[in-house]
Amino acid sequence: MQPKILLRLTVILLTATVSFPVVAIAAPSKQTQPDASATVVDKPVTAASKDLESLTRRVIQGVASWYGPGFHGRRSASGERFNQNAMTAAHRSLPFGTRVRVTNLNNGSSVEVRINDRGPFTRGRIIDLSKGAAQAIGLMRSGVAPVEVEVIQ
Repeated sequence: MQPKILLRLTVILLTATVSFPVVAIAAPSKQTQPDASATVVDKPVTAASKDLESLTRRVIQGVASWYGPGFHGRRSASGERFNQNAMTAAHRSLPFGTRVRVTNLNNGSSVEVRINDRGPFTRGRIIDLSKGAAQAIGLMRSGVAPVEVEVIQ
């Protein structure tokens, strides 16, 4: 008789868990922070939009790299086809479509790029430039360089 009681209790417990949904409390989402190797420099607010207001308060300094040939023609994280010759870049957290000015601190040259992908996924880097953008600021030969990234729109 005891096995029947255990079976009934099991059925009751299983029925109770199915009929009453379990509510889980989600942990607070992790906010993406600039890489530990990046330096944040305060700048005056220049954007009229409140969404971009917090982004334009800062200029981030760190290391940039470039990518292109292996990804040319493939879909980027934004859904558009990646063009290695376009003036685009990958950033971990800036919204797609954000325009930033990237200045090579080794030679002072700068380029305006549009964020259309996610990355870089290499520790210590703050932005991945397309091949075309890297050529514009003299980053091709070295592969990486210290840069300043400023949100402009």
